[in-house]
Amino acid sequence: MSQPSAPKRRRATGRVTLQDVAVAAGVSPITASRALRGERGVAADLVERVQVAVRELGYVPDPAARALASAKSNQVVLLVPLLSNALFVDLLDAAQRTLLQAGYQSMIGVTHYQPEEEEALLRTYLMNRPAGLLVTGFDRTDTARSLLTGSGVPCVHLMENRAGDGLYSVGFSQEDAGRAMTQALMDKGYQRIAFAAAQLDPRTLQRATGYRAALGDRHDPRLEFMDAAPSSFALGAQMFDRVLADAPDVDAIFFNNDDLAQGALLQALRRGIEVPAQVAVAGFNDLIGGEQMLPPLSTVRTPRGEIGLKAAEMLIALMRGEAVEQPCVDLGFELLMRGSC
Repeated sequence: MSQPSAPKRRRATGRVTLQDVAVAAGVSPITASRALRGERGVAADLVERVQVAVRELGYVPDPAARALASAKSNQVVLLVPLLSNALFVDLLDAAQRTLLQAGYQSMIGVTHYQPEEEEALLRTYLMNRPAGLLVTGFDRTDTARSLLTGSGVPCVHLMENRAGDGLYSVGFSQEDAGRAMTQALMDKGYQRIAFAAAQLDPRTLQRATGYRAALGDRHDPRLEFMDAAPSSFALGAQMFDRVLADAPDVDAIFFNNDDLAQGALLQALRRGIEVPAQVAVAGFNDLIGGEQMLPPLSTVRTPRGEIGLKAAEMLIALMRGEAVEQPCVDLGFELLMRGSC
């Protein structure tokens, strides 16, 4: 059954209401409410129509709608993939400090790189009517996108950039960064450059795209080593061994994250393999400890603290109803070519 187009929203916040759901489903607001509560007296076909409308409109039931209709929240939701990664800890620290100074409290959710977990967190947090949202990247379920749009809550995307009507983002080009490091290795004379990656989240895959673009016709798919397991020192050591076993003529390895690269450098020391004389090693993100490795790790410095700061400032402006002159902010990156290359 085709659904009527979404009605004009009645609240100044732009939030999808129960009335909107009822109109889209072709039922009364009372029937829509009863269907959402799971009451037995509602016909199955009406329940299905209401559920379809809820999914398409991104409606979030509000158990305290009357009490909260005119209230203003000071809570901001921050959704990140992991707290065990220093990358996101630095970002969260900067964002939270900035928000706190402006009078906002942070609610942190961890998605574990799972779009379904992010969707569940959004449903839960949006029921509390937060003042704003900071979310990581653009990879999410269609339902989560509808929730973000239908909530009417100001939202800024972190770590990636995408221009578009109503989109706000602060980050840098992961693809450009991957291309730049690969090109830097080529400029140093390395011919057989492997790409070793873990976690395989969208930002990692964008770096891989940059790696391939830099190599062009020289790209050899056999020199890509991908592992969906979480990134770690131990996995970096294992991947170092795997690369050298499967492709002994490799003269440089570009790891998608510094913990992998640091694990690889430690494994090279254990095995007596000279870096960079026998094989060069490069990482990504400039995490703590890289400069103290033997040799110091070449890497891509990413502006994670500045991303947190600028994204929080942008969100504060949106929550205050102020115009944002630059909705898509690219903070760039920096190549750090140290002793490992």
